[in-house]
Amino acid sequence: MGDQDPELQAIRAARMAQLQKQGASSGGASSEQDGEKQEQQDQMKRDLLATVLDPGARERLSRIALVNPGLSSQMEGILVRMAQTGQLRQRVTEEQLIGLLEQASEAQGKSSAKKGISFQRRKVADDDDDFDL
Repeated sequence: MGDQDPELQAIRAARMAQLQKQGASSGGASSEQDGEKQEQQDQMKRDLLATVLDPGARERLSRIALVNPGLSSQMEGILVRMAQTGQLRQRVTEEQLIGLLEQASEAQGKSSAKKGISFQRRKVADDDDDFDL
């Protein structure tokens, strides 16, 4: 990666922030314009992720999107925020993406209650007379 890549990322992040501000300021815009702005933001997000992720990480994230779209969009949001704030110095590898996924699952596991099946058995007095014939 050359010297232009961090500059390009900064330009894209600034443009994405500008689009988000424009979307927030125009509350009375028509749905067609909103759809167009949303499409532009999605395209900017895809472009930013393409520059931030290496091919292996991009492939893994796309496979995650097939199985769990919510987790994929959460990770995309995290990666976009990290790129905009300058926390990413180089492209994210597949191993680094796996580490981020593990951190997210640990944080989610701590915040939510333990999921599982709990059995509540009825406490009934044992009556042996039922079986006397």
